[in-house]
Amino acid sequence: MLDLTGRRVLIFGGGDVGARKAAFFEHEAVVTVISRSFSPDLDGLAVRRQKADLSALSDEALRGFLSGAFLAVAATPDPDLNDRIGRLCAEAGVLFNNAAGVPGNAIIPSVVRGSRFLVAISTRGKSPAVSRYLRTRLEADYADLDTMIELQEEIRSMLRETEPVQAERSRILWEILRDDEIRTALATDYGRARALAIERYLHA
Repeated sequence: MLDLTGRRVLIFGGGDVGARKAAFFEHEAVVTVISRSFSPDLDGLAVRRQKADLSALSDEALRGFLSGAFLAVAATPDPDLNDRIGRLCAEAGVLFNNAAGVPGNAIIPSVVRGSRFLVAISTRGKSPAVSRYLRTRLEADYADLDTMIELQEEIRSMLRETEPVQAERSRILWEILRDDEIRTALATDYGRARALAIERYLHA
């Protein structure tokens, strides 16, 4: 996990894989996709496009693209071309992720993202399907996670004023996390969930 705000990220390859990689980074980085053609999945993404026939470019031309880049992703269908880009990244000190070929030194995980949390999942490239499966399960089974984090933050603040023992504060917060009725209430009525937590665990 890195703060990529304002960092230059290059995606070599504008197909479906390149579009997925671009979508991962576009929220914070300055993303440029370099390719001969571009997937419709790139439409609407906040990324720059630069047209180039990557297979015809010299090493010198590729080095020119890498100048000032923080991270590069090789997402072409040609593993040999991807590996060549990886070697140039290593020479230039640019972090590298390889979609097909010799693994680079950066892993792009499957991500579950909320307004108050981020969970990254990786199988180190061995099984993207397992990463996606875990992501979809987390999204389905913990849909209330953002509101639970909000509730935990509020209750923690209250406990600091009323409960001097850290171990007891921790126990109460865990009890709230495990309370199925509070979890159910969070899905539709934050006020009710908050009232239940206060009644059961702060006024006990």
